[in-house]
Amino acid sequence: MQARRNKRYPRNRIGGLCAGALLCAACTPSIPAANVRAQAPCDTAARLEVELFGGIRESVHWSAATLRCQSMPRPDGDGARLRLSGKVGEGEESRTLAFILGIPGLTAGETGTELPTNVTLIEEGAGRFFATQDTSGCWTDVERHERIRGEGAPEYRISGILYCVSPLAELNSSASVTLTDMHFASRINWESPE
Repeated sequence: MQARRNKRYPRNRIGGLCAGALLCAACTPSIPAANVRAQAPCDTAARLEVELFGGIRESVHWSAATLRCQSMPRPDGDGARLRLSGKVGEGEESRTLAFILGIPGLTAGETGTELPTNVTLIEEGAGRFFATQDTSGCWTDVERHERIRGEGAPEYRISGILYCVSPLAELNSSASVTLTDMHFASRINWESPE
């Protein structure tokens, strides 16, 4: 485990940008009205904590009051996509960041360690996209993934840690963003979009 985290992975710049562009294009469209429940604010247990260095320098400490969640199965039915967004800065310096975690192998209620993960970071309104090349540089440990009882839709609470051994490359630029281990808690609607 420790050896994997410290290992340096070669990056194919052009391949990484192409893969990142495809990932961003797949992540950013609006969620269909049929799956509008996935657009609800996060519940009271939600949080996201991570430090960003490089092309974006921010200390992110979001709670349920400041988070927005849009989590659902991936369109091809292979795993899940968690989208967590919120504001950083104040006043005119305020901006919205969105983190999208694509976890291909995840299924409803499953936990696990070192699950390969695609990561995209978007600075909304500024046209800045940072993304992993593939799933070889970031992993997620899903520690809890439990169904929320008493609700009709297949809603689950999910929490864990994302860690990356390589930075996220910015599309159309030589900049990059390095993440510290990201601690998150959210909810996911496992009902497939129509």
